[in-house]
Amino acid sequence: MRKYLIGMLVLLTVSLSGCGYNQIQSQDELISSSWSEVLNQYQRRSDLIPNLVSTVKGEVKFEQDTLTKVVEARAKATAIQVTPELVNNPEAFQKFQQAQGEITSALSRLLVVSENYPNLRANQGFRDLQAQLEGTENRITVARNRYIKSVQEYNTTIRSFPSNLTAMVFGYKPKANFTVENEKALATPPGVSFETPSAK
Repeated sequence: MRKYLIGMLVLLTVSLSGCGYNQIQSQDELISSSWSEVLNQYQRRSDLIPNLVSTVKGEVKFEQDTLTKVVEARAKATAIQVTPELVNNPEAFQKFQQAQGEITSALSRLLVVSENYPNLRANQGFRDLQAQLEGTENRITVARNRYIKSVQEYNTTIRSFPSNLTAMVFGYKPKANFTVENEKALATPPGVSFETPSAK
């Protein structure tokens, strides 16, 4: 009886390793670590915003509406409870992505508007914060790209035979991934005409 149990255990171990179970586990861990890096970079950006707003407020005539939008976008994004399960919930993931997109948009507007304020542009503190924000945006892009790649590999694995059978047995579902907000607009090429205008 004991030999039978040991034999079954060995057979089960071999069959699990051959059907993608270990690969699914390692890819799932890679997604978790990639997601943590994305969150880390978003948190870094969020931490820079109060200092940026405080510096900009020093410019007395700066557009209050622009500052308010930055503060509101940050508040909305930090109100979303971020848990490891977020990547398994497409609706929650989309809300998170939308909130982060609003921060990006509000910060972009703030930096564009700041061009109209030479005193602010000359402020060393503002320039330092702007450089930190630009660096953080680059880090966010790198972290998101790593996450996108790890999710793509995981989703491909759980949909490929024979690992899809293992995924089905253990209940592994596709993970949510980042999308482009205006995907439909990007897919539709702008109306460009190569025809020469007719002479009047």
